[in-house]
Amino acid sequence: MVPTMIPTARVISIGSLSCHPLWNESRPVRTGHATTTLVEGDGVCMVIDPGLPAAVVAARMSERSPHHARDVTHVFLTTITDETMRGLGAFPNASWLAYATDIAAARATLHEELEHAAGHPEDGAYEPMKQRLSLIERLTAAEDTIAPGIDLFPLPGVTSGCCGVLLAQPTRTVLITGDAVATREHLEEGQVLPTAHDRTQAMESFKEAIEIADVIVPGRDNILLNPARQR
Repeated sequence: MVPTMIPTARVISIGSLSCHPLWNESRPVRTGHATTTLVEGDGVCMVIDPGLPAAVVAARMSERSPHHARDVTHVFLTTITDETMRGLGAFPNASWLAYATDIAAARATLHEELEHAAGHPEDGAYEPMKQRLSLIERLTAAEDTIAPGIDLFPLPGVTSGCCGVLLAQPTRTVLITGDAVATREHLEEGQVLPTAHDRTQAMESFKEAIEIADVIVPGRDNILLNPARQR
């Protein structure tokens, strides 16, 4: 289907790694949070990876776009982690989406952790985990095409179900990669995060992203032009 509106991407908040290995950091030195992107298309006003607290994400929306949190129709998580989903609560009326593989893995892992936490109430982890599970249980699997010109682009490796969003524009492709391409330095040096679930698979996904995208919105940085395409 040909879109009547060219899909666009606008960075709402630039993310950061808690520990940036390519800055010679070996331990966390800041609070990590994902880059948050606003995607607009036919009938869609979608926030990708609301990594900051809900009140902050809502404020950034009005600072960086003509939209408010109430205007958002969809939220998509490239991966399901605390650093991508802190701001979900800012969008109670939106559809919360992620890739099916990542939803299944996140639910299975959290159920195991809850079972362990229930046997150790002195740790105080059970209630926070229950609250996190309630958020994850609300996530639904995104369709391959969210709107005309806005498609899922699986990028497994960082997690088993890491998934980007590909925007088809008339003269270029824009790929929102999540942590499959983490930062400017990772793009320039051809590296993936050392914490990747499957490093070999993550490198394959990294290469696929480079092959298809003219413009990359990385997981923890601002919009980047693909240096391979520039050459």
